Amino acid sequence: MLTRRHFVMTSTAMFSAPLATPTFAQDSEQEALTELEAATEALPEVPRRPVSPPSSWPGWDARVTPRNYDPFTSNPWGLHQRFLPTVVQANDNLTPGDIHVDAIARYLYHIRTDGTAIRYGVAIARGSLYEPGTYNIRRKARWPTWRPTDAMIARDPGSFERFKDGMDGGPSNPLGSRALYLYVGRRDTYLRIHGTPSPRSIGGRASSGCVRMVMAHIIGLYDQVATGSTAFLYATEDGVTSRS
Repeated sequence: MLTRRHFVMTSTAMFSAPLATPTFAQDSEQEALTELEAATEALPEVPRRPVSPPSSWPGWDARVTPRNYDPFTSNPWGLHQRFLPTVVQANDNLTPGDIHVDAIARYLYHIRTDGTAIRYGVAIARGSLYEPGTYNIRRKARWPTWRPTDAMIARDPGSFERFKDGMDGGPSNPLGSRALYLYVGRRDTYLRIHGTPSPRSIGGRASSGCVRMVMAHIIGLYDQVATGSTAFLYATEDGVTSRS
């Protein structure tokens, strides 16, 4: 006959300790974790794509446009008077809608249908980085994102290496408020006509190849320029010869 004491002692012998995890199961779990960690470390780091949220554009436009803005007279940037937008008579036989950049005087002319042009002050590229030529405007962008070209990074890694994955759109972006993208045929030249967060550079030679404008000025120009228009960038004083 089984007594209560016998039952307790027997139960203790049978169930005195929890079942241990089998050694092979522990090893398999550890191996799986190790493989997962190794696979995760081997994955290439995906760079974050720069963004320019359209919801921010109206606020940014207001931020770079002077209060009570008049394009012909507002000048909080301290520009020379001649670099403010001015209506001038256009030369005959110029195509309305096209852009002409006088690199010597640092002017950009946008030809209008009534035989006039609006003239803006601009900055152009430093030294040999300026590329005169005839270009097609195939793309336009509001508050564009930006990435320096590989040539820019190689030429000046101290300034540009940190932006190799791109920069978000916004008032501090080097392309500013608007950009017109210059092509030759279907080839993007990486040259732009764009706004600049450095308006005091207007009238000088400051960029890495592009034509710079005051951000408020190019906001006004932007909607007047159609894709497909031609941009003529004329030679600088360095490139002018007796036959030019």
